[in-house]
Amino acid sequence: MPWALAPALTVFAGLGIELAVIDVRTHRLPDAILLPGAGAVIVLLAGAAVVTGTPDRALGLAGGAAASFAACLAVHLARPDAFGGGDVKLAGLCGAVLGWVGPEAVASGIALGFVAGGAAATGVVLSGARGASIAFGPFLLAGTWGRLLAGPW
Repeated sequence: MPWALAPALTVFAGLGIELAVIDVRTHRLPDAILLPGAGAVIVLLAGAAVVTGTPDRALGLAGGAAASFAACLAVHLARPDAFGGGDVKLAGLCGAVLGWVGPEAVASGIALGFVAGGAAATGVVLSGARGASIAFGPFLLAGTWGRLLAGPW
């Protein structure tokens, strides 16, 4: 991991913790926190691309954000009661972060979030709590961090 990514990943980590806690408590990902935080992370990532002499990474950020946003928007449109608009926006941010690594990281990181969320939902159903719901944001974040920590960069 290039040293220039440290500020972006630090902000992303702090933002992710705050959003995960809020989502678990309220099943909401507030725009007032998500949007400015996402903007800061993306600006820092773009700056890291320039500083490291790899401006092509900015295309990866944009592509990862667009692909993740579009895929999760399709899920939201199909199941708006189960997958909210905040989850769609968070997926776009996660895709941008994963886009630094590459398209495979975007696909596998977002997929990992869905697998983890699906496993949790299965656990809820098997426990007999059929009317219960889970917050999906923490699973998107966990999938993103799982893929980032798995490397390679």
